[in-house]
Amino acid sequence: MRFQLLINFSELTSVHKKRDKNSTMKKILLLIPILLLFTACYSPQRDCLQFKTGSFQFESYLNGELVTSTFVRNDSIEIDQFQGKTDTSSVRWINDCEYIVKNLNPKNMAEEKPLHIKILTTDKNSYTFEYGLVGETRKQKGKVKKIE
Repeated sequence: MRFQLLINFSELTSVHKKRDKNSTMKKILLLIPILLLFTACYSPQRDCLQFKTGSFQFESYLNGELVTSTFVRNDSIEIDQFQGKTDTSSVRWINDCEYIVKNLNPKNMAEEKPLHIKILTTDKNSYTFEYGLVGETRKQKGKVKKIE
């Protein structure tokens, strides 16, 4: 009788543990869709229209040194100033947040390739973007500040 009670007690505790595990799994499975809903609803601010035209400043590192370039962009032309040199590029907007820049007076083969630029996020006076050569998978990121 005592042996039978011990077996029944151990069976009860194992059933109880299984119920606890099942209950915990159900709670986790219910939380996953809720978390996905909250993260899916978040989208970064992208007010790209305010950055289609104006004067801008871009800082980057070149050979370990921080360098600054400025550029003025209207709807279809971008004029860059970098290290005392001026360059002009055509701008073709794909949508409100993506455009293609192509140098109008390339000095070498590398400058002939157009750049695809995608604005990722915006704030009051700057935007974060990614860029790469058209057709290439390698992308880099940068941040531009509107100065006008």
